[in-house]
Amino acid sequence: MNKKIIVITGASGTGKTTISKYLQNTYHIPSVITHTTRLPRAGEKDGVDYYFETKESFLKNHYLEKVEYSGNWYGSSEESLNKTWKEYDSASIVVDTKGAVSYKKKYGEKAVVIFLEVDLDTVTRRLTKRGDEISRLKARINSEEFHRDLQMPMELEGKCYKIINNNIEITKENVNKILKKEKIN
Repeated sequence: MNKKIIVITGASGTGKTTISKYLQNTYHIPSVITHTTRLPRAGEKDGVDYYFETKESFLKNHYLEKVEYSGNWYGSSEESLNKTWKEYDSASIVVDTKGAVSYKKKYGEKAVVIFLEVDLDTVTRRLTKRGDEISRLKARINSEEFHRDLQMPMELEGKCYKIINNNIEITKENVNKILKKEKIN
């Protein structure tokens, strides 16, 4: 069977995790669990939301992509993707735009990239609602990575789907169309 990885990318607060959960709940497409050195947010569980790592344990994994963001490391390991592909034909993963470029380069047609975009005011409002500390929120919004992730990378032009996520219902309809076109369900 043809394996697929649905790569969901865009800046923080654009709805990447919401779409990943939608794929899981509606289509039973699991999310590849990624690794981070950041502390869990309220309600997050190790091995479910992320593999929460120390800086030392983080460095022992084999990563397809990894990035330092707001003082913490994030990464997706080949082992985690292969483990998911053993049980499922399709999986999703939430990564930054740099990670999305890496997946597209490595997996080509197997990587279906969805770039989510919203305006800066909406992103700021969503991140504030999410409960991030104000100082951390300001640092994130002013970071080079955040601004990079607001724009679709040139390497993905014509090779990915772009959805402006101002209305979650319309976004879900667009995701449904992508899955149909890519023959994923």
